[in-house]
Amino acid sequence: MSNDQQIQAAQSGGAEPTEPDEFFDAVERGSVDELLDAGAHSDLDAMRHSAAHVMAEAVVGLFPDAQLGIGPSIDDGFYYDFLLPRPLTPDDLAVIEDGMRASVAADHPFIRKEVPFDEGRAFFEARNQPFKVEILDDLATRSREAAVPLPPTSTYQHGTFIDLCKGPHVASTGKIGPFKLMTVAGAYWRGSEKRPMLQRIYGTVWPTQEELEAYLHRREEAKRRDHRRLGVQLDLFSFHDVSPGSAFWHPKGQRLWRTLETAIREVQDRRGYQEVATPMLVHKKLWEQSGHWANYKDNMFVLESEGQTFSLKPMNCPESTFIYKSKLRSYRDLPLRFSEFGRLHRNERSGTLSGLTRVRHFVQDDAHIYLRPDQLQDEIKALLGEVYEVYGWFGLEPKFTFGTRPDKALGDPALWETAEAQIKAALDSLDKPYRLKPKDGAFYAPKIDIQIEDALGREWQTATIQVDLVMLPERFDCTYIDENGQAVRPMTIHRAIYGSLERFIGVLVEHFAGAFPVWCAPVQVVVIPIADRHVEAARELATLLSGRSLRVEVDDSDSRMQNKIRLAQEQKVPYMLVLGDREVEARTVAIRNRAGEQENGVAWDAFIDRLAEETAARRP
Repeated sequence: MSNDQQIQAAQSGGAEPTEPDEFFDAVERGSVDELLDAGAHSDLDAMRHSAAHVMAEAVVGLFPDAQLGIGPSIDDGFYYDFLLPRPLTPDDLAVIEDGMRASVAADHPFIRKEVPFDEGRAFFEARNQPFKVEILDDLATRSREAAVPLPPTSTYQHGTFIDLCKGPHVASTGKIGPFKLMTVAGAYWRGSEKRPMLQRIYGTVWPTQEELEAYLHRREEAKRRDHRRLGVQLDLFSFHDVSPGSAFWHPKGQRLWRTLETAIREVQDRRGYQEVATPMLVHKKLWEQSGHWANYKDNMFVLESEGQTFSLKPMNCPESTFIYKSKLRSYRDLPLRFSEFGRLHRNERSGTLSGLTRVRHFVQDDAHIYLRPDQLQDEIKALLGEVYEVYGWFGLEPKFTFGTRPDKALGDPALWETAEAQIKAALDSLDKPYRLKPKDGAFYAPKIDIQIEDALGREWQTATIQVDLVMLPERFDCTYIDENGQAVRPMTIHRAIYGSLERFIGVLVEHFAGAFPVWCAPVQVVVIPIADRHVEAARELATLLSGRSLRVEVDDSDSRMQNKIRLAQEQKVPYMLVLGDREVEARTVAIRNRAGEQENGVAWDAFIDRLAEETAARRP
């Protein structure tokens, strides 16, 4: 596949917005309440959900036999799923938009109506809406299992269009702001490959025309920065159908990877981490003990060997306990910090894969810290310090979300209270705002999630810090001997700073539009000899740069100097060093940076020292 073909493939697949994780999870679970609710939780959500209904009205006007799926609000817009007699075209979207404008101009009120359950089911069955009937049948099944009466059927009507929905909506169609239909994508009904493939129309709507235009501008800029496109252009990585959801890392991409890995290893060494490595292929009995086999098996790659069942590990957590328990641990040994760059595999559905940000094979900068309860607050403070240091290398400001004990939490409530108090004290010590999300912790751990905002204002969740009170300590019977000679359980912190390196690199590519900070750029310098007689000096300079662990290439091709400079700029190389007769004789260079700024007559040694210092400082 050529570069152009790879870029085209990268642009054509997986570029659409996806529904929020909580809604996606609801579809997978088949949660009837959330399917009916469709994600409308704010005034803007209500407008977007209302726009989805108006779009469905227009689609039914174009295709009277259309079968309707669901139409939620999502980040930046809305979508609706349809089973239609033929594939949609761009011309169809224009016709649907015209129908929506007519409905908005008519200013139809949104009217909620409740009817007896059987009457509502008969209504949608008579109109050949099997997906709506299925939702109602699931609701009936759940009601019977709970031995409660069937609830009434909730519908919303505007004009002649009636849909199954809990709402809320805006008062009338005329309250819907400026909108635009974006694209069409395929989507399996309720997220299952065994169910019908529907056509999903994505749209966006905003309170004002200015906000709509700003969003469309951000979207175009996001396309320009798309890591799938830039990954091919910059020769960092590629994807191939022989291994879906797994990146093939090219030499430049692997240099970037190793640079990031080396940098965080330095932080870990300074903090006393001990690096470990555990097997990728693990017997199912480990996952039965951890609880993953019962709840996560469908997301694991499972295989048989000699009558035994194994899986590729989807996470590192349980395996670290075998290293912890390999010897008797004393309270004096703690904290023990085991780090691992573990290769993980998760059986994500093919339709959800998206470049580096949703993959099947990935590596985490994982760590599991075993500690005494009295050490928790200081350890959390130190981990927050790690986050600030690492994200400072990229000029990113981390934001923290504190998730507390959920209703179905396991473990001693008193231990939860103690852990949450210490986590809160550590966060408060930062003297910076953080978000509190009550009951948003994992069932086994209060947690701190870390988010960053990229150059386009998009928020990404990257790192996480979880204080495990149950899963590893109890299920794997981890203990240490305390000062009284008693065997007691440690706490365990699960932490990742980058998170998935694949995803983190994808975010960096888009944040920097491929123009990475000098310290981590895959190629920091290109040396450009003007003529053949300057090639030997160019190679000598490159050797001196490489000797200082700086990443350098020599462009000794037959291209003209200006073409060499243009190519280096397209590759986002921070520095181009031009060598002509004058420079070779004086052992100087003419420096041109990727922003186009020039500096002449800089001595070789002075430039090398300067670049080495800039690299060591890891400035953004």
